[in-house]
Amino acid sequence: MTPEQILEQCRDLVGQPLGAVAERWKAERPGGRVVAAYPVWTPAELVHAAGMLPLSLLGGGTSVELTHADARFQSFVCSIAKSTLELGFQDIVKGIDGFVFSNICDVARNLGSIYQRNFPGVFVEYLHLPQNSTSPGVTAYAASELRRLAAGFETAFGLTLTEAALTKAIEIYNVVRARVRALYAFRIAEPQKLSTTELYVALRATTLVPPEQAIAWLDALLDGLPRRDARPRDRLRVVIEGAFCEQPPLGLLEVLEEAGCYVVEDDLLLGWRWFTSDVPTDGDPFERLGAAYVNQSVPSSTRHEGREHRSAGLIEKVRRASATAVIFMPAKFCEPALFDYVLMKQGLERAGIPHMIVEFEEKMWTFERTRNEIETFVESMLFD
Repeated sequence: MTPEQILEQCRDLVGQPLGAVAERWKAERPGGRVVAAYPVWTPAELVHAAGMLPLSLLGGGTSVELTHADARFQSFVCSIAKSTLELGFQDIVKGIDGFVFSNICDVARNLGSIYQRNFPGVFVEYLHLPQNSTSPGVTAYAASELRRLAAGFETAFGLTLTEAALTKAIEIYNVVRARVRALYAFRIAEPQKLSTTELYVALRATTLVPPEQAIAWLDALLDGLPRRDARPRDRLRVVIEGAFCEQPPLGLLEVLEEAGCYVVEDDLLLGWRWFTSDVPTDGDPFERLGAAYVNQSVPSSTRHEGREHRSAGLIEKVRRASATAVIFMPAKFCEPALFDYVLMKQGLERAGIPHMIVEFEEKMWTFERTRNEIETFVESMLFD
């Protein structure tokens, strides 16, 4: 298939209700189970090793009208938390057997228990991910949490999750992540041949299919995209930072590019490309995954990283992508992103890297003011 055909399939899949994706997969596999994971980090290997389908749980986007969830939250809570709960009230996630939440922030910390209280018939587990990377016991703790989650799967669904199956799952997802890294490297080198909206749609679709299907799509894209006929344009090379949890509307990403930006790095869908290199497959797979979470992960606002300044990872990302500027894109009311913005802003200013901030929410549908702000920023950089 051509890249255009694959991207069309991906866009169609991303537009489908999450429950419909789950039920279609289960219809082909009687007795199969599906587990959806809330961002940021997704332990997809554990779900796959147990013979289940892992899906990304990324809220309702623009397709869900809030009619029930607002009453369960304060007014100053991010959109993704409300729309994720609304998916349950409207039966849009019917067909999904389990949900995994983790300690991204205070809202996510409580969302798991709220989900369990309102939908007692489904499996809900809360993964206590380590926050302090400098603690001597952090790797062992992370491994113990993964073992606890695996035991929860076995108890709830009557499945067996062996170390051999988990090792195999790690090998498969290493391939997926390697292909994703290659796709990101291609966009850095030739952004005129792969737009960020196309890359985002492709990656989001890979979180809705078995990893074997994801590998086939990614391989076909890596094979076909270099042959696209596209000339480089005079655009501003930028890095998007702050969209690691709630995902921006596609329309906002399109506006960024229409306003004169080449997005050459980002933290979109961070949870499905958390590791910067292959996870080792020798030894205890739980310990290997736990160690990788601590030592092979991308910098994130969801975790305390005391080993270097918070802006160091962002500055390295800018340099690696040969970017000129940073566009901070935090979701409204996202405390981790907004708290880190202060530290990142200080670091960028010391490094002489221009930046601007654009807040969003997933139900945002008009972008004219944002377009004007971005166009002004781009013109000030390109024609100064």
